[in-house]
Amino acid sequence: MPVNVTLGGVEKVWALEAAIVDLDGTMVDTIGDFAEAITRMLSDLQLPLLATADIEHMVGKGTEHLLRLALAAALASAGHPKDGLAEAVETLFPQAMQRYMHHYVAINGQHSSVYDGVALGLQALKDAGLRLACVTNKPLAFTTPLLNAKGLDSLFEVVFGGDSFERKKPDPLPLLKACEALGTKPVHTLMIGDSSNDAQAGRAAGCPVVLVTYGYNHGQPVHTVDADGFVDSMAQLRVL
Repeated sequence: MPVNVTLGGVEKVWALEAAIVDLDGTMVDTIGDFAEAITRMLSDLQLPLLATADIEHMVGKGTEHLLRLALAAALASAGHPKDGLAEAVETLFPQAMQRYMHHYVAINGQHSSVYDGVALGLQALKDAGLRLACVTNKPLAFTTPLLNAKGLDSLFEVVFGGDSFERKKPDPLPLLKACEALGTKPVHTLMIGDSSNDAQAGRAAGCPVVLVTYGYNHGQPVHTVDADGFVDSMAQLRVL
C-alpha cells in the first residue's frame, strides 16, 4: 500500500509493507557490551587492552571480523611486527573467540542502552500496518536475549542474526531471506540501519534505505553513505 514516510520533516512516498531494522548502533548502543567482552578476552590472553573509541570503529561486520581487528590492534600495541601479524591473529583467533563468547554471554545487555526514540518510532511503523524484522550481524544467541532484555522483542515477527545464513550484511542475502519470511518484496520493505553495511545490503537487495545519524558506521561520516534518507531519531519516522 502506498504510504508517506516523513524523515525528519522530509516526506518520502513508498509503497511499504514492512521494515527491516538493524540492531547495534541503530536500536541499541552496545559499544559498552563489546568493549567489556573484548577487555575481558584480551586480559585472558594477556594482551594490551584497547580504548572503547577504537573498538567502536571495528563494529558492524560480525563477531569474527571484530575479533580479528581487536587481536591485530592488541598485538600491534604489544610490539608484534607487521610481518607475521596476520598469522599471529589466526593462531590466537580460536581461543579469542571462545573467551569472547564466554564473556559476552555473561554481560550481554548490561553495558548497553536503547537509543531515545527507538520504541516510539518502531511502534509507529507497526501501528501503521508495517511488519517488522530485525536483521543484524550479531550472533543470534546474543540477539534474541538482548531484544528481550530491552523490551523490543515483541515488535518483531522475524529475527535473524549474523549466523542465521552463510553470508552477512553487506551481502543482501539476510535481507532477501527476511523479505521471504515476511512475505514481502524488497521494493516494499524499508531497510533501517546505521552504516554502509546496512545501506549496501539494502541497495543490493532492492530495498529503500534510511540511516540513523547517531550510529557507528565504522567511524566514517554517515551522510557520505548512499541512502534514501537520514533521521536523527527513529521517532522522526512517521507513516502518514
